[in-house]
Amino acid sequence: RHAFVDSGWATLDPASRKTILLDWVSLIQENAADIALLESVEVGKPINDTLNVDVPGCIAALAYYAEYADKLFSSIAPTGPQDQAILKRTPLGVVGAIVPWNYPLIIAAWKLAPALVLGNAVVLKPAEQSSLGSIRLAELASKARLPDGVVNVVTGLGNEAGEALASHMDVDAVAFTGSTETGRKVMEAAAQSNLKRVSLELGGKSPQVVLADCLDLDRAASAIAWSIFYNAGQTCHAGSRLIVERSIAHRLYRKIETVAKAIKIGHPLDPSTQLGALSSDGQLVRVAEYLDLIGTDGAQIIFGGNQVHPVANGAYVEPTLVALSEPSSRLAHEKIFGPVLVALEVDSPEEALAVANDTHFGLAASIWTGNIREAHRFGERLNAGTVSVNTYDQSSMSTPFGGFKQSGFGRDRSYHALDKYCDTKTIWSHYG
Repeated sequence: RHAFVDSGWATLDPASRKTILLDWVSLIQENAADIALLESVEVGKPINDTLNVDVPGCIAALAYYAEYADKLFSSIAPTGPQDQAILKRTPLGVVGAIVPWNYPLIIAAWKLAPALVLGNAVVLKPAEQSSLGSIRLAELASKARLPDGVVNVVTGLGNEAGEALASHMDVDAVAFTGSTETGRKVMEAAAQSNLKRVSLELGGKSPQVVLADCLDLDRAASAIAWSIFYNAGQTCHAGSRLIVERSIAHRLYRKIETVAKAIKIGHPLDPSTQLGALSSDGQLVRVAEYLDLIGTDGAQIIFGGNQVHPVANGAYVEPTLVALSEPSSRLAHEKIFGPVLVALEVDSPEEALAVANDTHFGLAASIWTGNIREAHRFGERLNAGTVSVNTYDQSSMSTPFGGFKQSGFGRDRSYHALDKYCDTKTIWSHYG
Protein backbone atom coordinates (compact mmCIF):
# COMPACT_ATOMS: atom_id res chain seq x y z
CA ARG A 1 0.00 0.00 0.00
CA HIS A 2 2.85 2.35 0.85
CA ALA A 3 4.47 1.68 -2.54
CA PHE A 4 1.22 2.40 -4.37
CA VAL A 5 0.62 5.66 -2.51
CA ASP A 6 4.14 7.03 -2.12
CA SER A 7 6.61 5.37 -4.54
CA GLY A 8 5.57 7.44 -7.53
CA TRP A 9 4.88 4.37 -9.68
CA ALA A 10 1.18 5.17 -10.09
CA THR A 11 1.91 8.76 -11.12
CA LEU A 12 5.07 8.11 -13.16
CA ASP A 13 4.86 9.44 -16.68
CA PRO A 14 3.77 6.64 -19.04
CA ALA A 15 6.91 6.65 -21.19
CA SER A 16 9.12 6.11 -18.13
CA ARG A 17 6.90 3.32 -16.85
CA LYS A 18 7.16 1.65 -20.25
CA THR A 19 10.97 1.97 -20.27
CA ILE A 20 11.30 0.35 -16.85
CA LEU A 21 9.01 -2.54 -17.78
CA LEU A 22 10.92 -3.15 -21.01
CA ASP A 23 14.21 -3.10 -19.07
CA TRP A 24 12.69 -5.84 -16.90
CA VAL A 25 11.85 -7.80 -20.04
CA SER A 26 15.45 -7.48 -21.22
CA LEU A 27 16.79 -8.83 -17.93
CA ILE A 28 14.44 -11.81 -18.11
CA GLN A 29 15.66 -12.50 -21.65
CA GLU A 30 19.26 -12.40 -20.48
CA ASN A 31 18.48 -14.90 -17.71
CA ALA A 32 16.06 -17.07 -19.68
CA ALA A 33 18.03 -20.31 -19.41
CA ASP A 34 18.35 -20.10 -15.62
CA ILE A 35 14.66 -19.26 -15.18
CA ALA A 36 13.63 -22.13 -17.47
CA LEU A 37 15.76 -24.52 -15.41
CA LEU A 38 14.08 -23.40 -12.18
CA GLU A 39 10.62 -24.14 -13.56
CA SER A 40 11.63 -27.49 -15.02
CA VAL A 41 13.24 -28.64 -11.77
CA GLU A 42 10.28 -27.55 -9.65
CA VAL A 43 7.35 -29.01 -11.59
CA GLY A 44 8.83 -31.64 -13.90
CA LYS A 45 8.25 -29.85 -17.22
CA PRO A 46 10.53 -30.83 -20.10
CA ILE A 47 13.36 -28.30 -20.33
CA ASN A 48 12.63 -27.89 -24.03
CA ASP A 49 9.15 -26.62 -23.14
CA THR A 50 10.25 -24.22 -20.42
CA LEU A 51 12.96 -22.81 -22.71
CA ASN A 52 10.79 -22.49 -25.81
CA VAL A 53 7.28 -21.95 -24.45
CA ASP A 54 7.10 -20.88 -20.81
CA VAL A 55 9.86 -18.30 -20.54
CA PRO A 56 9.14 -16.81 -24.00
CA GLY A 57 5.45 -16.70 -23.06
CA CYS A 58 6.27 -14.78 -19.89
CA ILE A 59 8.45 -12.35 -21.83
CA ALA A 60 5.81 -11.86 -24.53
CA ALA A 61 3.13 -10.94 -21.97
CA LEU A 62 5.31 -8.42 -20.15
CA ALA A 63 6.47 -6.82 -23.41
CA TYR A 64 2.93 -6.72 -24.84
CA TYR A 65 1.49 -4.79 -21.90
CA ALA A 66 4.54 -2.55 -21.46
CA GLU A 67 3.73 -1.10 -24.87
CA TYR A 68 0.29 -0.03 -23.62
CA ALA A 69 1.83 2.36 -21.08
CA ASP A 70 1.98 5.34 -23.44
CA LYS A 71 -0.92 4.32 -25.69
CA LEU A 72 -3.89 4.36 -23.31
CA PHE A 73 -5.92 7.55 -23.71
CA SER A 74 -8.59 9.09 -21.57
CA SER A 75 -11.77 9.98 -23.45
CA ILE A 76 -14.23 12.87 -23.51
CA ALA A 77 -17.96 12.29 -23.10
CA PRO A 78 -20.38 14.45 -25.12
CA THR A 79 -21.66 17.41 -23.09
CA GLY A 80 -22.98 20.92 -23.57
CA PRO A 81 -20.63 23.74 -24.62
CA GLN A 82 -20.02 24.93 -21.04
CA ASP A 83 -19.07 21.51 -19.64
CA GLN A 84 -16.38 18.92 -20.09
CA ALA A 85 -16.54 15.29 -18.90
CA ILE A 86 -13.23 13.38 -18.90
CA LEU A 87 -13.39 9.59 -18.56
CA LYS A 88 -10.11 8.44 -17.06
CA ARG A 89 -8.69 5.03 -16.14
CA THR A 90 -7.64 4.87 -12.50
CA PRO A 91 -5.52 2.07 -11.01
CA LEU A 92 -7.24 0.07 -8.28
CA GLY A 93 -4.34 0.12 -5.82
CA VAL A 94 -2.97 -3.15 -4.45
CA VAL A 95 -3.63 -6.24 -6.56
CA GLY A 96 -3.21 -9.79 -5.27
CA ALA A 97 -2.29 -12.35 -7.92
CA ILE A 98 -2.60 -16.02 -6.97
CA VAL A 99 -1.22 -18.34 -9.64
CA PRO A 100 -0.97 -22.13 -10.10
CA TRP A 101 1.93 -24.51 -10.60
CA ASN A 102 1.20 -25.74 -14.12
CA TYR A 103 2.27 -22.57 -15.99
CA PRO A 104 3.70 -20.44 -13.18
CA LEU A 105 5.73 -18.01 -15.27
CA ILE A 106 3.21 -17.41 -18.05
CA ILE A 107 0.20 -16.96 -15.79
CA ALA A 108 2.14 -14.75 -13.38
CA ALA A 109 3.05 -12.48 -16.30
CA TRP A 110 -0.56 -12.44 -17.53
CA LYS A 111 -1.54 -10.88 -14.19
CA LEU A 112 1.53 -8.84 -13.29
CA ALA A 113 1.88 -7.04 -16.61
CA PRO A 114 -1.56 -5.42 -17.09
CA ALA A 115 -1.79 -4.56 -13.38
CA LEU A 116 1.62 -2.88 -13.37
CA VAL A 117 1.24 -0.95 -16.61
CA LEU A 118 -1.83 0.77 -15.15
CA GLY A 119 0.11 1.83 -12.04
CA ASN A 120 -0.97 -0.74 -9.47
CA ALA A 121 1.27 -2.43 -6.91
CA VAL A 122 1.10 -6.26 -6.99
CA VAL A 123 1.51 -9.02 -4.43
CA LEU A 124 2.15 -12.30 -6.26
CA LYS A 125 1.43 -15.58 -4.44
CA PRO A 126 2.85 -18.48 -6.46
CA ALA A 127 1.84 -22.07 -5.81
CA GLU A 128 3.94 -23.69 -3.11
CA GLN A 129 5.22 -26.20 -5.70
CA SER A 130 6.61 -23.49 -8.00
CA SER A 131 7.91 -20.43 -6.16
CA LEU A 132 11.49 -20.14 -7.42
CA GLY A 133 10.72 -18.67 -10.85
CA SER A 134 8.48 -15.98 -9.31
CA ILE A 135 11.17 -15.02 -6.80
CA ARG A 136 13.66 -14.69 -9.65
CA LEU A 137 11.23 -12.49 -11.62
CA ALA A 138 10.87 -10.18 -8.61
CA GLU A 139 14.65 -10.00 -8.16
CA LEU A 140 15.02 -8.92 -11.77
CA ALA A 141 12.18 -6.39 -11.37
CA SER A 142 14.22 -4.73 -8.63
CA LYS A 143 17.28 -4.65 -10.88
CA ALA A 144 15.13 -3.01 -13.56
CA ARG A 145 14.40 -0.17 -11.09
CA LEU A 146 10.78 -0.91 -10.34
CA PRO A 147 10.28 0.88 -6.99
CA ASP A 148 10.52 -1.27 -3.89
CA GLY A 149 7.14 -2.68 -2.95
CA VAL A 150 5.59 -2.39 -6.41
CA VAL A 151 6.28 -6.08 -7.18
CA ASN A 152 6.17 -8.42 -4.19
CA VAL A 153 6.27 -12.21 -3.92
CA VAL A 154 4.76 -13.94 -0.91
CA THR A 155 5.32 -17.69 -0.85
CA GLY A 156 3.45 -20.27 1.18
CA LEU A 157 0.49 -22.60 1.24
CA GLY A 158 -2.78 -21.58 -0.35
CA ASN A 159 -4.79 -21.98 2.83
CA GLU A 160 -2.37 -19.72 4.65
CA ALA A 161 -0.69 -17.15 2.39
CA GLY A 162 -3.37 -17.27 -0.32
CA GLU A 163 -6.24 -16.97 2.12
CA ALA A 164 -4.52 -14.11 3.93
CA LEU A 165 -4.14 -12.24 0.64
CA ALA A 166 -7.77 -12.80 -0.38
CA SER A 167 -8.96 -11.64 3.06
CA HIS A 168 -6.69 -8.63 3.48
CA MET A 169 -8.52 -5.34 3.95
CA ASP A 170 -5.79 -3.42 2.11
CA VAL A 171 -5.90 -5.51 -1.07
CA ASP A 172 -8.19 -3.98 -3.69
CA ALA A 173 -8.43 -6.87 -6.17
CA VAL A 174 -7.50 -10.52 -6.46
CA ALA A 175 -6.79 -12.24 -9.78
CA PHE A 176 -6.82 -16.00 -9.28
CA THR A 177 -6.09 -19.00 -11.48
CA GLY A 178 -6.64 -22.46 -10.02
CA SER A 179 -9.32 -24.91 -8.99
CA THR A 180 -13.03 -24.20 -8.81
CA GLU A 181 -13.06 -25.17 -5.14
CA THR A 182 -10.36 -22.64 -4.25
CA GLY A 183 -11.97 -20.02 -6.48
CA ARG A 184 -15.10 -20.22 -4.37
CA LYS A 185 -13.03 -19.65 -1.23
CA VAL A 186 -11.38 -16.60 -2.82
CA MET A 187 -14.80 -15.13 -3.58
CA GLU A 188 -16.01 -15.82 -0.05
CA ALA A 189 -12.93 -14.15 1.45
CA ALA A 190 -13.37 -11.13 -0.80
CA ALA A 191 -17.04 -10.79 0.18
CA GLN A 192 -16.34 -11.16 3.88
CA SER A 193 -13.50 -8.63 3.87
CA ASN A 194 -13.67 -5.43 1.81
CA LEU A 195 -15.64 -6.60 -1.26
CA LYS A 196 -12.43 -6.54 -3.27
CA ARG A 197 -12.63 -7.17 -7.00
CA VAL A 198 -12.22 -10.81 -7.99
CA SER A 199 -11.39 -12.41 -11.33
CA LEU A 200 -11.24 -16.17 -11.68
CA GLU A 201 -9.87 -18.63 -14.23
CA LEU A 202 -10.82 -22.07 -12.97
CA GLY A 203 -9.96 -24.55 -15.69
CA GLY A 204 -12.32 -26.77 -17.61
CA LYS A 205 -13.26 -30.08 -19.13
CA SER A 206 -12.92 -28.90 -22.69
CA PRO A 207 -14.61 -30.82 -25.54
CA GLN A 208 -13.08 -31.67 -28.91
CA VAL A 209 -15.97 -32.45 -31.24
CA VAL A 210 -15.12 -34.45 -34.37
CA LEU A 211 -17.87 -34.91 -36.93
CA ALA A 212 -17.93 -37.61 -39.59
CA ASP A 213 -17.29 -35.06 -42.33
CA CYS A 214 -13.94 -33.98 -40.84
CA LEU A 215 -11.65 -33.43 -43.82
CA ASP A 216 -8.31 -34.37 -42.20
CA LEU A 217 -8.46 -36.98 -39.44
CA ASP A 218 -4.66 -37.14 -39.24
CA ARG A 219 -4.45 -33.42 -38.46
CA ALA A 220 -7.33 -33.71 -36.00
CA ALA A 221 -5.70 -36.68 -34.26
CA SER A 222 -2.41 -34.83 -33.85
CA ALA A 223 -4.05 -31.69 -32.45
CA ILE A 224 -6.29 -33.70 -30.11
CA ALA A 225 -3.39 -35.79 -28.81
CA TRP A 226 -1.12 -32.83 -28.13
CA SER A 227 -3.94 -30.80 -26.57
CA ILE A 228 -4.27 -33.37 -23.77
CA PHE A 229 -0.84 -35.01 -23.56
CA TYR A 230 1.23 -31.80 -23.68
CA ASN A 231 2.51 -30.88 -20.19
CA ALA A 232 1.30 -34.32 -19.05
CA GLY A 233 -2.30 -33.11 -19.33
CA GLN A 234 -1.74 -30.44 -16.66
CA THR A 235 -3.24 -27.62 -18.71
CA CYS A 236 -6.38 -25.75 -17.70
CA HIS A 237 -7.86 -25.74 -21.21
CA ALA A 238 -6.60 -29.19 -22.25
CA GLY A 239 -8.92 -30.84 -24.76
CA SER A 240 -9.71 -33.60 -22.30
CA ARG A 241 -13.09 -34.74 -23.73
CA LEU A 242 -13.28 -36.23 -27.22
CA ILE A 243 -16.81 -36.28 -28.66
CA VAL A 244 -16.82 -38.15 -31.95
CA GLU A 245 -19.42 -39.44 -34.36
CA ARG A 246 -19.60 -43.20 -34.03
CA SER A 247 -18.93 -43.99 -37.69
CA ILE A 248 -15.35 -42.65 -37.50
CA ALA A 249 -14.59 -43.21 -33.81
CA HIS A 250 -12.29 -46.22 -33.94
CA ARG A 251 -10.41 -44.95 -36.96
CA LEU A 252 -9.73 -41.71 -35.05
CA TYR A 253 -8.72 -43.64 -31.91
CA ARG A 254 -6.04 -45.50 -33.84
CA LYS A 255 -4.66 -42.29 -35.29
CA ILE A 256 -4.52 -40.65 -31.85
CA GLU A 257 -2.74 -43.74 -30.53
CA THR A 258 -0.13 -43.48 -33.28
CA VAL A 259 0.61 -39.89 -32.24
CA ALA A 260 0.67 -40.81 -28.54
CA LYS A 261 3.05 -43.72 -29.01
CA ALA A 262 5.55 -41.42 -30.74
CA ILE A 263 5.69 -38.98 -27.79
CA LYS A 264 8.95 -39.47 -25.90
CA ILE A 265 8.50 -39.79 -22.14
CA GLY A 266 11.64 -39.07 -20.18
CA HIS A 267 13.69 -37.05 -17.71
CA PRO A 268 12.58 -33.40 -17.68
CA LEU A 269 16.15 -32.17 -18.18
CA ASP A 270 16.71 -34.34 -21.27
CA PRO A 271 16.26 -31.95 -24.24
CA SER A 272 14.62 -34.73 -26.27
CA THR A 273 11.87 -35.36 -23.68
CA GLN A 274 8.38 -34.39 -24.86
CA LEU A 275 6.32 -35.62 -21.90
CA GLY A 276 7.80 -35.08 -18.47
CA ALA A 277 6.74 -35.96 -14.97
CA LEU A 278 3.55 -34.98 -13.23
CA SER A 279 4.17 -32.08 -10.88
CA SER A 280 4.23 -34.10 -7.65
CA ASP A 281 3.53 -37.43 -6.01
CA GLY A 282 0.21 -35.98 -4.88
CA GLN A 283 -0.77 -35.28 -8.46
CA LEU A 284 0.21 -38.84 -9.39
CA VAL A 285 -2.11 -40.18 -6.68
CA ARG A 286 -4.95 -37.99 -8.01
CA VAL A 287 -4.56 -39.25 -11.58
CA ALA A 288 -4.23 -42.86 -10.39
CA GLU A 289 -7.50 -42.56 -8.48
CA TYR A 290 -9.27 -41.58 -11.68
CA LEU A 291 -7.64 -44.41 -13.60
CA ASP A 292 -9.01 -46.78 -10.95
CA LEU A 293 -12.53 -45.81 -12.12
CA ILE A 294 -11.91 -47.49 -15.48
CA GLY A 295 -14.14 -50.53 -15.69
CA THR A 296 -17.03 -48.76 -13.98
CA ASP A 297 -19.87 -47.13 -15.96
CA GLY A 298 -18.68 -49.05 -19.03
CA ALA A 299 -15.35 -47.18 -19.21
CA GLN A 300 -12.80 -49.09 -21.31
CA ILE A 301 -9.11 -48.50 -22.03
CA ILE A 302 -8.33 -47.93 -25.69
CA PHE A 303 -4.62 -47.47 -24.98
CA GLY A 304 -2.35 -46.51 -22.08
CA GLY A 305 -3.60 -46.40 -18.52
CA ASN A 306 -0.34 -47.30 -16.76
CA GLN A 307 2.26 -45.62 -14.64
CA VAL A 308 5.66 -45.73 -16.33
CA HIS A 309 9.18 -45.32 -14.97
CA PRO A 310 11.59 -43.57 -17.35
CA VAL A 311 13.11 -42.16 -14.15
CA ALA A 312 13.25 -44.26 -10.98
CA ASN A 313 10.53 -43.24 -8.52
CA GLY A 314 9.28 -40.56 -10.92
CA ALA A 315 5.62 -39.47 -11.11
CA TYR A 316 4.84 -40.55 -14.68
CA VAL A 317 1.65 -41.73 -16.42
CA GLU A 318 1.67 -42.77 -20.06
CA PRO A 319 -0.73 -41.13 -22.55
CA THR A 320 -4.13 -42.73 -22.09
CA LEU A 321 -7.42 -42.88 -24.01
CA VAL A 322 -10.56 -44.13 -22.29
CA ALA A 323 -13.84 -44.77 -24.15
CA LEU A 324 -16.97 -44.07 -22.10
CA SER A 325 -20.45 -45.47 -22.65
CA GLU A 326 -22.08 -43.32 -19.94
CA PRO A 327 -22.05 -39.52 -20.43
CA SER A 328 -22.75 -39.17 -16.71
CA SER A 329 -19.45 -40.85 -15.71
CA ARG A 330 -17.19 -38.93 -13.33
CA LEU A 331 -14.45 -39.36 -15.92
CA ALA A 332 -16.56 -37.30 -18.34
CA HIS A 333 -17.21 -34.43 -15.94
CA GLU A 334 -14.35 -34.04 -13.47
CA LYS A 335 -10.92 -32.52 -14.11
CA ILE A 336 -8.34 -35.32 -14.05
CA PHE A 337 -5.40 -33.00 -14.79
CA GLY A 338 -3.25 -35.74 -16.22
CA PRO A 339 -2.52 -37.24 -19.66
CA VAL A 340 -5.93 -38.92 -19.85
CA LEU A 341 -8.33 -38.33 -22.77
CA VAL A 342 -11.91 -39.56 -22.40
CA ALA A 343 -14.06 -40.27 -25.47
CA LEU A 344 -17.81 -40.30 -25.95
CA GLU A 345 -19.35 -41.57 -29.18
CA VAL A 346 -22.48 -39.92 -30.61
CA ASP A 347 -24.78 -40.53 -33.56
CA SER A 348 -25.40 -37.00 -34.88
CA PRO A 349 -24.05 -33.44 -34.81
CA GLU A 350 -27.00 -32.39 -32.66
CA GLU A 351 -26.18 -35.02 -30.07
CA ALA A 352 -22.51 -34.01 -30.21
CA LEU A 353 -23.42 -30.40 -29.43
CA ALA A 354 -25.62 -31.42 -26.49
CA VAL A 355 -22.91 -33.66 -25.00
CA ALA A 356 -20.23 -30.99 -25.52
CA ASN A 357 -22.26 -28.44 -23.56
CA ASP A 358 -23.21 -30.93 -20.82
CA THR A 359 -20.60 -29.69 -18.36
CA HIS A 360 -20.29 -27.18 -15.54
CA PHE A 361 -17.26 -25.71 -17.28
CA GLY A 362 -16.80 -23.52 -20.33
CA LEU A 363 -13.16 -22.59 -20.91
CA ALA A 364 -12.39 -23.93 -24.39
CA ALA A 365 -13.87 -26.16 -27.10
CA SER A 366 -13.28 -27.16 -30.70
CA ILE A 367 -15.22 -28.44 -33.69
CA TRP A 368 -13.67 -30.49 -36.50
CA THR A 369 -15.82 -30.49 -39.63
CA GLY A 370 -15.67 -29.89 -43.36
CA ASN A 371 -19.10 -28.25 -43.34
CA ILE A 372 -18.77 -24.48 -42.96
CA ARG A 373 -22.39 -24.16 -41.84
CA GLU A 374 -21.82 -26.67 -39.03
CA ALA A 375 -18.60 -24.88 -38.10
CA HIS A 376 -20.42 -21.56 -37.66
CA ARG A 377 -23.35 -23.19 -35.88
CA PHE A 378 -21.10 -24.93 -33.38
CA GLY A 379 -18.98 -21.83 -32.95
CA GLU A 380 -22.04 -19.85 -31.90
CA ARG A 381 -23.57 -22.53 -29.69
CA LEU A 382 -20.60 -24.11 -27.90
CA ASN A 383 -20.51 -22.61 -24.39
CA ALA A 384 -16.83 -21.76 -24.08
CA GLY A 385 -14.64 -18.68 -23.87
CA THR A 386 -12.52 -19.87 -26.81
CA VAL A 387 -13.91 -21.99 -29.65
CA SER A 388 -11.53 -23.41 -32.25
CA VAL A 389 -12.57 -24.58 -35.72
CA ASN A 390 -10.41 -27.32 -37.30
CA THR A 391 -7.57 -26.48 -34.93
CA TYR A 392 -6.87 -26.21 -31.19
CA ASP A 393 -4.97 -23.92 -28.84
CA GLN A 394 -4.14 -21.33 -31.48
CA SER A 395 -3.89 -17.97 -29.71
CA SER A 396 -1.86 -14.82 -29.21
CA MET A 397 -1.50 -12.08 -26.65
CA SER A 398 -4.11 -10.10 -28.59
CA THR A 399 -6.87 -12.69 -27.96
CA PRO A 400 -8.57 -12.83 -24.55
CA PHE A 401 -8.45 -15.99 -22.46
CA GLY A 402 -11.08 -16.97 -19.90
CA GLY A 403 -14.20 -18.99 -19.40
CA PHE A 404 -17.94 -19.27 -19.06
CA LYS A 405 -19.92 -20.95 -16.27
CA GLN A 406 -17.76 -22.54 -13.54
CA SER A 407 -14.61 -21.90 -15.55
CA GLY A 408 -14.72 -18.42 -14.05
CA PHE A 409 -15.02 -14.83 -15.24
CA GLY A 410 -12.74 -12.04 -16.31
CA ARG A 411 -10.15 -12.31 -19.06
CA ASP A 412 -6.39 -12.71 -19.17
CA ARG A 413 -4.44 -11.56 -22.24
CA SER A 414 -5.42 -8.88 -24.73
CA TYR A 415 -6.67 -5.34 -24.25
CA HIS A 416 -9.64 -6.73 -22.30
CA ALA A 417 -7.48 -7.86 -19.37
CA LEU A 418 -6.76 -4.23 -18.52
CA ASP A 419 -10.37 -3.82 -17.35
CA LYS A 420 -9.67 -6.05 -14.32
CA TYR A 421 -7.06 -3.71 -12.89
CA CYS A 422 -8.58 -0.24 -13.22
CA ASP A 423 -11.71 1.80 -12.60
CA THR A 424 -13.19 4.48 -14.82
CA LYS A 425 -13.41 7.87 -13.14
CA THR A 426 -15.57 10.68 -14.52
CA ILE A 427 -14.20 14.19 -14.01
CA TRP A 428 -16.95 16.71 -14.87
CA SER A 429 -15.98 20.39 -15.19
CA HIS A 430 -18.38 23.28 -15.66
CA TYR A 431 -17.15 26.50 -17.30
CA GLY A 432 -20.33 28.63 -17.12
